[in-house]
Order: sequence, then structure tokens, then C-alpha cells
Amino acid sequence: MAVTLESIKKAKATIQNSIKRTPLIECPTLEKELGGKIYFKLENLQKTGSFKIRGALNRIANLTEEEKKRGVIASSAGNHAQGIALGATAQGIKSTIVMPETAPIAKVAATKGYGAEVVLYGTVYDDAYAKACEIQQETGAVFLHPFDDEYVIEGQGTIGLEILEDAIDIDTVLVPIGGGGILAGIATAIKSINPNVRVIGVESENAASMTEALAQGECCEICAKPTIADGIAVKKVGCKTLELVKKYVDEVVTVSEAEIADAILFLLERSKVVAEGAGATPLAAILAGKVQCKGRKVCAVVSGGNIDINLVERVLNRALINKGRRYQFKVKVHDRFGEVEKLLGLLTANRANILHITQSMYNGDLGITMQEVTLVIECSDMAHRDSVIAKIKEAGYEMQ
Repeated sequence: MAVTLESIKKAKATIQNSIKRTPLIECPTLEKELGGKIYFKLENLQKTGSFKIRGALNRIANLTEEEKKRGVIASSAGNHAQGIALGATAQGIKSTIVMPETAPIAKVAATKGYGAEVVLYGTVYDDAYAKACEIQQETGAVFLHPFDDEYVIEGQGTIGLEILEDAIDIDTVLVPIGGGGILAGIATAIKSINPNVRVIGVESENAASMTEALAQGECCEICAKPTIADGIAVKKVGCKTLELVKKYVDEVVTVSEAEIADAILFLLERSKVVAEGAGATPLAAILAGKVQCKGRKVCAVVSGGNIDINLVERVLNRALINKGRRYQFKVKVHDRFGEVEKLLGLLTANRANILHITQSMYNGDLGITMQEVTLVIECSDMAHRDSVIAKIKEAGYEMQ
């Protein structure tokens, strides 16, 4: 069985009444900054909050009656899990999902809420995959692979059809990479319709399994590091997806944790779009200047919005620090009346907002007449932060 434009069109007919037709929106802010039109394909607004339901529903729709009776099992970092759970429950099929113990709480809760039995195992997707294979052997349930399956790839490829239907003159499409299912599907659809459109895959540099597979020319396992893009933290890409990527994808780039955090902040603050780490990687590549956008029409696929609410504050704080909008420092001041007030007055005069302050004399390096003040301030940008630091030093304060 081969993934083709016709098979992707068939998948679209199969699932279109069960999914949302997600919007393709322009980002005027980036158009001004980059000199090209930037579009977001908002799969974060899809049912279950992710594109994964497309492939999951197409796979379930192609189960035989005998397979449905056996039940299904899948491994997932969270988004495939929700798609399988929703689709299986709707058809009265028993589903078991193995997820990493590190999976966001929100994704685990949602998967259970859609009716699946959830087993937590390991720290990354590949650990969960191994456990799911073990359970499959014991129970005889049908294993539904999250990316290395033709029906799944075809389901994800329907996104490519929608992009070209809504923006026929698009010339570059950026897609996240985990195991390669969404990239392989979109690339097959788009290149089969218009070979001149550039398709670029984007992955976290902490889990650059596709980059390594392309370099080696074959599927191979990497040593992945933790990443805020948990949805694409995959040690080994699919063999089927790799061959399609080789055939249809023009380029693969990687982005850092800081770049992903910056993209999440931009989407939330400037576009009012909630994206998880994986979904923000295409924009991360754009903001980091890793993709040529000037004079082009570029689509970034925001693949999902299932970010753990407990992670949001940490990610945004990191992004604000990266941009100089938050800054923590220590200052030594004399231990006498009014000294701290002088320091705070200096910050106020320079329009720095104080978010946190503590005072302490418990530091062996301090003199007996000194105390240490730790501050976290909020600035408008990096230039403002540097100006505030300069003013503090000009006033004679010793900073750390």
C-alpha cells in the first residue's frame, strides 16, 4: 500500500464529517517585520486540540470488524492518544493507550476523559512504544502506530489539501517533525499538486531524529534530550515516513529550546494563539531566521495547542528573560534607613517594574554594615533592560 494524492483525497472523504476544517489565518505583524506574508494553519483548534485526530480517525475507519472486536492499543506522547480514544469510543471499541510518565497532565486527563484506559510508562515516547508492543502481544489488541502507518499518514496529509485549497499561491510550508507522519503526509499532498511549493520540516534540536536519519540515509535511534516540544520528542522516525520525506521534503531545520519558547510567547501575545511546544516549532524557525520569508508566502502549521498549563508560566518566563523583558539581579546596599528605598526609586525613575524583591544579611561576603537585595524587574525590551543596568551601576551599586 502506497501513500498517494488519491489515497489522501480518499482519507479526506472518510474523515471530513468528523473533524473541523481548521482556519488558515494571516499574521500582519510578521509581514511587516519579515517582508513576506505569513500564515498559520491552526490545528490547535482541531478536535482534541491537535492534528493527530485526522490520522487516528482514518486508521480506525479502516479497521475490519474482527479487529474492532479485539480492541486497539497505541503509544503516544498525548495527542495521538486523544485521537484514538475519541475515535475508538465513538465506535464502541475498547482502547488502551500507553503514554510516557512525563506526558503533560492535561493530555493524560483528556485521554482518560475520551474513554481510553491509560498506562503510564517510561520517560519518552519510545519507552511507551516498547511497553505498548509488550501489552499488544499479551492481549492481541490491534496496535495503531502514531506515525509509521499509511492510513495515519494519509489522514495527516489532508492538512496539505486544505492549505492549498485556502491559499493556492502559497510557496513555502513549514511542518513540525516528530516521527514524521504529519510531514510525510503534508509533503506528499502538496508536492503531488504543486511540486514548486517548498516543504520544510522543523524539529527540536534536542530530539533531531529526522536530521540524523537523513544524514545516515536510514532509520536510526538517537539519544534525545528533554524538550518543551514533548509532542515531537521521538528517538527514531518511521521507516515509511522517512522514505516519503526523502522523496518530497526540501529541507529540515532544527530549533533550540529558547527559540521554541520565544515562538510560544509570540503566538500567545501577538496572535492570541495557544500552541504547545511542538506546534510552535515552525514559527520558531521563522523567528530565528532559519527560513527565507522575504517576498514569499509562508505557511506555518501550528500542529497542536495541548500545552500543560503548569508549563505555560515557566515557558513564558524563559521567553521573557530571553528577550530582556524580565531580569533578576543582586545588589549590595548599606544596612541603614532609606537605602533600599533609594534603589527602588532609581528603578521607578527608569520605568522598571518590580516583580519580586527580597533582602538578606546572610551572606559571608557581606560587610557587617551591608545587606543584599535580590530583585526581579520587568522591562519593555533588551535595550531598556541594558539602560536600567547601566543606570544602577552609574549610581555606584555593585551588581551580581
